[in-house]
Amino acid sequence: MVPDLSVPENLEKWRTLERAKHRLVYSMLRLKIPMSTRRENPLEGLAFDFLADDPAGTRVMTGHAAGLVTIALREADDVERERMRVEMGEYYRTVLGHFRHEIGHYVWNVMVRDGGYLEECRERFGDDREDYGDALERHYQNGPPTDWTENFVTSYATMHPWEDFAETWAHYLHIVDTIETGWSYGISTHPHVVEGNVLSTDAAYDPTQDGPFSRLADTWFPLTSLMNSLNRGMGLADFYPFKLTPPVLRKMSFIHRLVHGRALPDEGDQGGASVTETGQ
Repeated sequence: MVPDLSVPENLEKWRTLERAKHRLVYSMLRLKIPMSTRRENPLEGLAFDFLADDPAGTRVMTGHAAGLVTIALREADDVERERMRVEMGEYYRTVLGHFRHEIGHYVWNVMVRDGGYLEECRERFGDDREDYGDALERHYQNGPPTDWTENFVTSYATMHPWEDFAETWAHYLHIVDTIETGWSYGISTHPHVVEGNVLSTDAAYDPTQDGPFSRLADTWFPLTSLMNSLNRGMGLADFYPFKLTPPVLRKMSFIHRLVHGRALPDEGDQGGASVTETGQ
C-alpha cells in the first residue's frame, strides 16, 4: 500500500521510502535470503505498507506482522525523523535502518523459527517466548540496563530477544553492504599515524559470499575508523557510532552462519573491539 499521492509532499516521501526498500531488497537478493510474496504465501509472504498518520490523530506505527512491513511515512521527513532520534536518545535513525530492522523479524520467522535454528538462536539472543507486551512495557518504563553496551548493539535490542535479533540483523546488513561498496571501489586503508597494522585493511573481497565471519569483522573495524575520521573532518556525526563487543560479535557470527550455512565455524567469541574507540 502506498501513501495518498493526492497530497503533494507524499510523492517525494514515497520516493525516499522506495529507494531504501530497493537497497534492502538488493541486499537480500545478494545474500540469497529466501523471500516469498503475498501471492505465493498469503499468510506470511513479504509485503510493504507505507502509511501516513491519520489527520484525526491516529499515528501509524512502524513494525512487522507476519511478513507485512509497515513504515510510517513520517520517517521520510528528515526533520521529523531527527526530532524522534533526539527524543528517543538514539545514535542513529535512518529510513534504511528501519527497513533493515523490520525485515529482521521476517528473517527470524523464515530462517530461525521455520529453519530449525530456534534453540541455537535462543542460546545467543535469549528466550523469544518471553511475553512481548510485558517486555515492551518494562522497556519504556525502566529503560535499558545500565551496562547494555556490553551485550547489545543498541539500547532497543535489550527490550526482547526478537528485537535483539532484528537490531543485530540490521547491523549485519549495514556491515555487509558497506564493505561491498568498499570492495566495489577498491578501498584499502594504510594509515600513517598508527604504529603497526591494527587499522590497515583491504576490502578486496565480496562480503555477500560465504567465508569466515572474522574476515568481515577484521575489515569492518579499520573501515569504520576511516569513515568516522572522514566524517569528523567535515564536522559530521560519526559514520558508525556503535560498540561491537565480543557478545555482540557472537550474535553476528550466528547470523553470518545462518545466512551462509552451518558448515561455517562459530567465531563470535574470538574477541572484539569498540568501533567508537577505533574511530578516535
